[in-house]
Amino acid sequence: MTKTEVKSRAGEGVSDAPAQEVKAAIAGFVSEFKGFQDELKSKLQQQEERLTMLDRKTYAAGRPALSVTADADAPHQKAFAAYVRHGEDDGLRGLSLEGKAMNTAVSADGGYLINPEMAERIQGVLRSSVSVRAVANVVNVESGSFDVVIDRTDLGSGWATEIAAFAETATPTIERISIKLHELAAMPKISQRLLDDAAFDVEGWLSERIANKFARAEAAAFINGDGIDKPKGILNYPAVDNGSWAWGSLGYIPTGAAGDFAATNASDSIVDLVYALGADYRANGTFLMNSKTAGAVRKMKDADGRFMWSDGLALGEPSRLMGYPVLIAEDMPDIGADAYAIAFGDFHAGYTVAERPDLRVLRDPFSTKPNVLFYATKRVGGDVTDFNAVKLLKFATS
Repeated sequence: MTKTEVKSRAGEGVSDAPAQEVKAAIAGFVSEFKGFQDELKSKLQQQEERLTMLDRKTYAAGRPALSVTADADAPHQKAFAAYVRHGEDDGLRGLSLEGKAMNTAVSADGGYLINPEMAERIQGVLRSSVSVRAVANVVNVESGSFDVVIDRTDLGSGWATEIAAFAETATPTIERISIKLHELAAMPKISQRLLDDAAFDVEGWLSERIANKFARAEAAAFINGDGIDKPKGILNYPAVDNGSWAWGSLGYIPTGAAGDFAATNASDSIVDLVYALGADYRANGTFLMNSKTAGAVRKMKDADGRFMWSDGLALGEPSRLMGYPVLIAEDMPDIGADAYAIAFGDFHAGYTVAERPDLRVLRDPFSTKPNVLFYATKRVGGDVTDFNAVKLLKFATS
């Protein structure tokens, strides 16, 4: 082989090397990409199978996981379902306080606490019910009462000079308001035959019945409760003309007509009500009235002919009056002579709801055979905690 041929062969080897490297790189990329595709396809398939299974369970059962067919990793659901349907409490007694089980297990004399899933469902209904709870300060407590310490005055102050004596200033007044927790109870009844029917959604039925009962009872108490074995409502305190208001009572603004708004400039009383509240509270103000009163108020116009009422712009957003949200609470009184049909205030500062987070259910298969009673109890209390924060509209001349 001549020198020229050797040089030619060497040149060919050098020129082929980059091409081989490119081919190898492309082959590696294709292989990695295919592996990525396979992995992605596998994950999508697994996700689709999980969603299909979930849809099948939702469609077929139409019930929360709390049932006799609950998953194996939720023993408290099986245990509570067995207790509700058949009164078998062995599973409840064996549940750990630290695991996924109920928060507390007590003897049959005291009942059993509903598991977290079921309790959350009931609490959801309570929160969504139209009640002062929606705007009040809600606290969870473990004792039988909740104390609120109120500083209802302010420290004195003054201007000091370098050489003049400075007089002693006034001291604040500290007051303690104790909110006692009361027992809210419901006792729905169901036949043992229905409990034996696995197709019957006993958990959903029990949740709905208890939630509806509790929601109605506490909503009424937060407005009109007398404080005897129930929360003390907003309208159960003395109401005085706002010009002579004192701590321990609620100030009111008269409409100027007996049992109605004034014949002329009817909306003026609404404006007066808003500005009777201090600026600090007014920033978080909310109107409280029932549907009949709202029907009359939403027809009102200001001096320029514009409606004072505006509907919420987004789903779930409350309607507004003079720019402040309106809470429709059916337990507020209708418009009538001397009625306090509208309240306006910062209810988060003005009213406190104290409750224990647990809900107890006791099964009674003996009292009403062949039916089974379920005695459900919850402890809740409520009281006005800042009398500066709420004002009332009185439908009267003075």
